[in-house]
Amino acid sequence: MSDTHPFDPIGHESIAEAVVEQIETMIVESILKEGRKLPSERDLAEALGVSRPKLREALQTLEARGLVHVRHGEGTFIANLTGRAMSPALLSLYTRHGEAFYDYLEYRREQEAFAARLAAERATASDKERLKQIIIEMQAAWENEDSEASQEADIHLHTAIVDASQNTTLMHMMASVYDLTRQGVFYNRAYLRTMDGSGEALLQQHKNIVDAILDGDPARADHAARMHMDFVEQSFRKGQEQQRRERRASKRRTLSS
Repeated sequence: MSDTHPFDPIGHESIAEAVVEQIETMIVESILKEGRKLPSERDLAEALGVSRPKLREALQTLEARGLVHVRHGEGTFIANLTGRAMSPALLSLYTRHGEAFYDYLEYRREQEAFAARLAAERATASDKERLKQIIIEMQAAWENEDSEASQEADIHLHTAIVDASQNTTLMHMMASVYDLTRQGVFYNRAYLRTMDGSGEALLQQHKNIVDAILDGDPARADHAARMHMDFVEQSFRKGQEQQRRERRASKRRTLSS
């Protein structure tokens, strides 16, 4: 496998089908993630070691199966396969009924702990290097007080942990959940940072998870992930209670004036 692309040369047997199978496998294994642009036709044919007509035949099969789509003038992209975890109507409902948010956190707690535990057991050397690099990026974002970079690094880290679990179902399910997080549907990380005071606690929690994975300690990784999600829940409960106190105080001031 080349260091510059993840594709393997194709042998001479049933060439187009072999191309389809390789790309399908890479989608299942979340190597090629939804929205990812494939290399140009020329570069992809060269990487796979096949003719461009055979490559076009394979891409047409993939497109017919709904796995890729072609944007004329832009290229070929992996299709959006996981869809939205919730419909717009249900998302709106969740925002009006705050307690449902804690069901989301409960789900996240179990899945994050599961992913961290598996990652501690299964992470490859490449997975570990990726995790270490993201922690460096998170540290830099925190030191520079760059909230946007912090949020992106946060999502990248959780995604990398899930990828290191090597569980393909978990990868695809959590990709949809993280998309909601990126959109700020359930909570905004900037709000968590205000509850934290500086974001330092969040950074340390992420380091604890990664350290346990790097050490190959599933129980500690599971515990660290749960502690992180518990912190998120406690922070929001504290914030909501503070907002309720402020509303009550405001009403009392209104009545006494």
